[in-house]
Amino acid sequence: MRVNVRLFARLRDIVGAAEIARELPAGATVGSLWLALAAEFPEMAAYARAVSSAVNAEYARMDAPLRDGDEVAFLPPVSGGSGVREVQEVQKVQKVPETRSTPLEPFGTR
Repeated sequence: MRVNVRLFARLRDIVGAAEIARELPAGATVGSLWLALAAEFPEMAAYARAVSSAVNAEYARMDAPLRDGDEVAFLPPVSGGSGVREVQEVQKVQKVPETRSTPLEPFGTR
C-alpha cells in the first residue's frame, strides 16, 4: 500500500521535505511507519516519545492501522517561534475549530 506522509517542524528539516510517500506492507500501522522512517532518518528517533500522529487529519495512536491512500502526519512538540504558515498547517491537521463569530459578553454584564 502507498501512504503520504506529512512532516512538520524539526521532522521536516531532518527529512528535507514536508511531504513524502512510502510503500508499506499490508497490516502496517502508524508505529511501523514511524519505525521505518526513523531507520531511514536516524535523527527522527529522538522524537519517538514525544511525537503526535494523525491519520487523514484525525489524531491517531501508534497502533492505528493504515490503508492505501492514507495521509499520515507526524507532529513533534512545538515551542515558541513557529511561523504563521506552520501554525496554519498544523491547525489543518488538527482540525482546530473555527473561532466564535460573535464576541463573548464581558463577565458580570447579565
